[in-house]
Amino acid sequence: MPFWTYILRCADGRYYTGHTDHLDRRIGEHQAGGFCDFTSHRLPVKLVWSQDFPSRIEALEAERRVKGWSQAKKEALIAGDWSRVSFYAKPPKERVKTGFSTTLEANGEGEKANEGGKVDDIQPPFVSSVVEKRGHI
Repeated sequence: MPFWTYILRCADGRYYTGHTDHLDRRIGEHQAGGFCDFTSHRLPVKLVWSQDFPSRIEALEAERRVKGWSQAKKEALIAGDWSRVSFYAKPPKERVKTGFSTTLEANGEGEKANEGGKVDDIQPPFVSSVVEKRGHI
């Protein structure tokens, strides 16, 4: 029997991460409300990502790991963009400037120009996280 870790996008744009042994039933419970206080106050919810695991403990470990991630890192996972997942796995001060926008850059801050006044567009090297090494997410 497979077990699942999943991410729901709530009506207010926040994410809920959970795990279950019956994905369709659990999504229905969230949609109906009353199952989970967090999602009940943020209906409707939409399943945006899920991954199956061979055991409940692996699904629970993945849930706990993903729950601690930033919204930007969860969005990278949802998009399947492993270079962005790796980027957001690093502490902010260790991140190398990239071609995609962060919150500060979207607000016109955070970009640093080189001597010629041009913003560097350097892609970060791929750094696998513990999750990727295990090959589950």
